[in-house]
Amino acid sequence: MAAVFFWGVLLAAETIPLAGLRQPVEVLRDRWGVPHLYAGTVEDLFFAQGYLAARDRLFQIDLWRRTGTGQLAEVLGPPAVARDVLARSVRYRGDLPREWNAYGRDTERITSAFTAGINAYIRGLKGRRPPEFARLGYDPGLWRPEDCLSRVAGLLMTRNVRTEVRRALETRIYGSAAVAKYSPPDPWTTLKPPRGLDLADISADILRVYEEAIAAVRFEGEHGSNNWVVDGALTASGKPMLANDPHRPILLPSLRKTVHLVGPGWNAFGAGEPALPGIALGHNDRIAFGFTIVGIDQQDLYVEKLDPADPNRYRHRGQWRAVERERQWIKVRGRAEPVEVEIRYTHHGPILHEDRNRHRAFALRWVGTEPGAAGYLAGLALARARNWKEFLAAAERYKVPSENLVYADVDGNIGWQAVGLAPIRRHWNGLYPVPGDTGEYEWAGFVPPGNLPRRFNPPEHWIATANHNILPQGYPIPLSYEWAMPFRFLRVREMLGPGRKFTVADFQRMQMDVTSLPARRFQEAVRRWRGARSAEERRAVELLLSWDARLEAGSPAAALYEAWIHALPRHLFTHPLGRSANLGVVLRTLEIRADPTALRRSLADAIRFLEQELGKDWSAWQWGRLHTITFRHPINVPAWHRGPYARPGDAHTVHSTSSAGQTFAQTNGASYRQIIDLSDWDRSVMTNVPGESGDPGSPHYDDLIPGWTAGRYHPMLFSRKAVEEATVERLLLVPAY
Repeated sequence: MAAVFFWGVLLAAETIPLAGLRQPVEVLRDRWGVPHLYAGTVEDLFFAQGYLAARDRLFQIDLWRRTGTGQLAEVLGPPAVARDVLARSVRYRGDLPREWNAYGRDTERITSAFTAGINAYIRGLKGRRPPEFARLGYDPGLWRPEDCLSRVAGLLMTRNVRTEVRRALETRIYGSAAVAKYSPPDPWTTLKPPRGLDLADISADILRVYEEAIAAVRFEGEHGSNNWVVDGALTASGKPMLANDPHRPILLPSLRKTVHLVGPGWNAFGAGEPALPGIALGHNDRIAFGFTIVGIDQQDLYVEKLDPADPNRYRHRGQWRAVERERQWIKVRGRAEPVEVEIRYTHHGPILHEDRNRHRAFALRWVGTEPGAAGYLAGLALARARNWKEFLAAAERYKVPSENLVYADVDGNIGWQAVGLAPIRRHWNGLYPVPGDTGEYEWAGFVPPGNLPRRFNPPEHWIATANHNILPQGYPIPLSYEWAMPFRFLRVREMLGPGRKFTVADFQRMQMDVTSLPARRFQEAVRRWRGARSAEERRAVELLLSWDARLEAGSPAAALYEAWIHALPRHLFTHPLGRSANLGVVLRTLEIRADPTALRRSLADAIRFLEQELGKDWSAWQWGRLHTITFRHPINVPAWHRGPYARPGDAHTVHSTSSAGQTFAQTNGASYRQIIDLSDWDRSVMTNVPGESGDPGSPHYDDLIPGWTAGRYHPMLFSRKAVEEATVERLLLVPAY
């Protein structure tokens, strides 16, 4: 420790000399683990961000780099080879200067400084292995700026190709009418396989490797988001407020990293991907912004006809074209020599799968091939916008993933802009795979950014999105036919009703809201049923109907509702597709006719399940005993896991706690939340669970879990004075000479 002067202030700090810095950078870490960086040059600012990202999250970002660049097999062994092949096949292969310029003219400079900072931390280890690397027996690799241009993360957020294949398989087995009934497109359109598509060509094997590539990395030993913004007419302060809680898989470490960046042209606070420079959502000193996924259809699967005499040729517009082949070598753990692989392309894109028996190849056409399509890097431009005009200009750089960007500024304006590359399909809808040989199904460019939906200072004084169908009435462009059900949006709209003057505390309660609109509708259907016969049935119905439809963790009625609604489809529908029908279809069917047999049988199943899992004492049927979350580290070390913790809500409440598979365990939700008060930035609040550090030995590894599980937030401090008062750690990064 040493006493130093920085910007005229005498302070005590740990001083860290770093080769590559030009001037000192001050880092003040507040008591919640958030680093606030103060630098004299832009390069030093992002060098320091990269250094801190590595210091806090080295294992996480090393996995991210390996996943994106196709180098997982080097540490995971042979099972990861196919995953690496896919990652390399979807990398950006175009003009690199054009790619960098798509995000902004200084993005390459910023990213170079950021990755240099990561490398400075790695070199400073001097061969010491952090605990995760020590357990697995390998060293972190050095970074190149181009590593931040990975496209793999974008595959997860542009996943329409998966539903194309599923819809084709279901149509082949059950017919398009049944598919439309149980999985209706929104807006409605006729489901009809494209002319020239042979459904017999489609198999589940097509996406086997693709599914592996977008899954979370694990070492063996329903997403959704909400945002809303209100102007000063609806706030106690008279200034706008903005709330955002993007929902993604709940990971350990957290999916996002929070940072405050202060330097020339920069004073931005928010969260972003730990392996990328800048922030993706948050605020600067003039504007605030947040996002939810729109879900624009940004992928298509092309069925290519291979030459039976030569599988290295495919048919297009009456001509045989050569499959583009690229040889690469992949290092594989446990093997002395790299494995040679061949990556194959048609003009539509990388080949995901080949069926040599049927002479077919399946190529992915997606927006990730376009310059500027690395996810979230456009946040560098958004974070420096000063007004609505500049914000719209920055939003045009946002290509992947497609987002609902909400906006507020200190002048009192609010707005919304849908962003993302939207392919133009002239005479087809993108709901099925399409023949690649005819030339009938080629993209005709992209929708101009200015033609995507937007609003500015609406008369309602509020804007909200929740992954639902955001197409304005009469909007002519079918951006997608697949949306989240609107329950979360409708509940937000209900809570934003007239006659309120909202505060930050109100928005906190709204983000924590677990009132279930589907449960209310189910109660009405059960109330109309009037078919309970036995004492047990009557007792269950009374429990459900006397309930306030709030999915509290301690609620027996919530447990009954979830078990009942989960059991209902297999009794309500005789058709096999009905068992996977979404909740909207289930409720609409009940509202047309409250099938007494289905209700009785599903209730019996629910009671039997709850008694088996939670016991005969109905008062012990707490929803949170079924609905829990466990934070699992990618390395299967039990001491590094955290949980389980009881959880309220479900996928359809504003406090979204969705599950995957057949269990009730929460897998997705809001790990990061922000509520931004434009009347006083220091009154803004946030949380980023489980903590800001990925080091199991750090106090910030899991310190935010108790507050997160209890629905508490911590201050999102912005002014230097407030930051100083909350500082618990000071670092001074200085040039090494």
